Amino acid sequence: MKVLVATEKPFAAVAVDGIRKVIEDAGYELELLEKYTSKEALQNAVATADGLIIRSDKVDAEVLDAAKQLKVVVRAGAGYDNVDLASATEHGVCVENTPGQNSNAVAELVFGMAVMAVRNMYNGTSGTELKDKPLGIHAFGQVGRNVARIAKGFGMKVSALDPYCPDEVMEAAEVSPVHSVEELYRNNNVVSLHIPATDETRRSVGFDLITLLPKNGVLVNTARKEVIDEEGLRKALRERPDLKYVADIRPDIADELAQEFEGRVFFTPKKMGAQTAEANINAGIAAANQVVAFLRDGVDRFRVNK
Repeated sequence: MKVLVATEKPFAAVAVDGIRKVIEDAGYELELLEKYTSKEALQNAVATADGLIIRSDKVDAEVLDAAKQLKVVVRAGAGYDNVDLASATEHGVCVENTPGQNSNAVAELVFGMAVMAVRNMYNGTSGTELKDKPLGIHAFGQVGRNVARIAKGFGMKVSALDPYCPDEVMEAAEVSPVHSVEELYRNNNVVSLHIPATDETRRSVGFDLITLLPKNGVLVNTARKEVIDEEGLRKALRERPDLKYVADIRPDIADELAQEFEGRVFFTPKKMGAQTAEANINAGIAAANQVVAFLRDGVDRFRVNK
């Protein structure tokens, strides 16, 4: 059997070495497709693959049509909205993610950007500290829990909103449960976004929520750009000159926001949350182990499609 690693943004060399060892020790063949520039290249490469490991690469119906032998796709990372789950199910392909492997890396980036924001983007003027400030975590999954852990070291007061997470789990982490999104934004100087992009959440964070933030509020987005109503964000920043927005995902109107709100917005040049050596290795090797487990034993513990 053949496992294809298809990555427009390649894994670190040490991660590829780890992936290769897992795949070849299992008796399978490994093929690499790195820095490819067309969907056609992916379609050609996946045609003879039984397993596929990707990062943020798009696997849609056309790719799946070309993958005549494909049995499993593993997205090395938590988010999987780059894979057409319905089409995968129609094609009889199992789709999995690797939850938790990038979580600490993303959580550390949250604080890198939050500190930069409260220090006025290091422009030489006097800023504020995070200590004793309330932090709201919007979704208490693996990343959110790591954010809460790190926040304790900063001496922040932490609350979280997640209708899918029991209050007892938050309380065990010394986090105060919040039960309405309005309460979360109204009562926290810094809000960190970790919701996925779904039909329910797309464009759900806009003017009404953002302007609930207290004076000098900061919204940190290391989730998905699609969850932001960008016009609502622009309006909020116009009407509230005290607010700041920092993100690991460039908005569609990034250049316009940067020009109009200089010193109040920041966007990484590309998605950087999982861009650490440790996360790269962890997610890649986890993906390889999951592909092998599925192909060899039918294990689908992290399946995300039906």
